[in-house]
Amino acid sequence: MAGKLSFSLVSPEREVYSGLVDQVDAPGVEGDFGVLADHAPFMTALREGVVTVIDGGSRRRFEVHGGFADVTPAGLTILAEQASEVAAA
Repeated sequence: MAGKLSFSLVSPEREVYSGLVDQVDAPGVEGDFGVLADHAPFMTALREGVVTVIDGGSRRRFEVHGGFADVTPAGLTILAEQASEVAAA
């Protein structure tokens, strides 16, 4: 079994989400991307869209409006200009 990814989603007001997850999909300015544990380091700007957090069988979705994503050996941090959880349908 693959390891877990340490993920944090932060807006100017508060930390919106933090935890160990299986995968995070995000809207980069050059296209959507997914991050798993042990991903190669990179940094990119984000466009408006939805960040999907996948952990086991559960999925949580967060709408973001701009910001940056930073992947390091420690995990993924998204610094969003605005972020809020999307209610489940």
